[in-house]
Amino acid sequence: MRFTKMQGIGNDYVYVNCFEETVADPAAVARFVSDRHFGIGSDGLILIGPSETADCRMDMYNMDGSRGVMCGNGVRCVGKYAFDHGLVPQDRRSLTVETLAGIKTIEFTAEEENGRLVARRLTVDMGEARLTSELPEPINVDGRDYSFVGISVGNPHAVYFMDSIDDLRLDRIGPSFEMHPRFQPDRVNTEFIQLVDRNHIRMRVWERGSGETWACGTGATASAAAAILMGYTEDEVEVELRGGKLRIRLDRESGHLFMTGPAVEVFRGDIDIPENL
Repeated sequence: MRFTKMQGIGNDYVYVNCFEETVADPAAVARFVSDRHFGIGSDGLILIGPSETADCRMDMYNMDGSRGVMCGNGVRCVGKYAFDHGLVPQDRRSLTVETLAGIKTIEFTAEEENGRLVARRLTVDMGEARLTSELPEPINVDGRDYSFVGISVGNPHAVYFMDSIDDLRLDRIGPSFEMHPRFQPDRVNTEFIQLVDRNHIRMRVWERGSGETWACGTGATASAAAAILMGYTEDEVEVELRGGKLRIRLDRESGHLFMTGPAVEVFRGDIDIPENL
């Protein structure tokens, strides 16, 4: 199987061009390639294929093989791949990607690199955020009282504001938040947010099916939406994650949230997929 390893501020996936390749069992392949010791190493698998309604389609699988609805960093990388690898004409500076959360429009700049044009900074129209909790809602996790803001941006998020995020042991507490009865049966992505000022927040994330990741684009979008709804920040927010920074902007007129950040191709290769995964 030919693949391309890409990352958006450290949120890394294995990408497969399904215009040319066929992946028979994506869930099993996702588990295999995501293994950082015996596979390629990634937060999951993303398939890029034909679409009847957009320039291409994105199918996402977490490292545990579960199906993902949407990935903000992933869709930026899909946009870069589609432009850089000629899936859309080189005179384009926008494209559309079909996801399980709807069609996402991506705008980008292009620069010359080694004699060819490549997509650089990409902005994704993430659509509207939907409140899925009280504002905020109390919850007890492992015997401690918290409060969260539930936000859906196509996939579910629970956003927790706290004084500091540096000392969190997410490897210990993350599963308790993800698997809490309040969020069953679908589970939830959990964001822990430290307010820096009205234009800047810091974030750590526990993603359902993947654990703590260096970044989560939908999580950053949901967290900015929650901070804006709570009146903590302005309508444009810098979200600082372990892997880098994203800019999230709320357009009051449309109600849409726009996410801007980088996407990087790390390397390409071929890997033999075992027959009996």
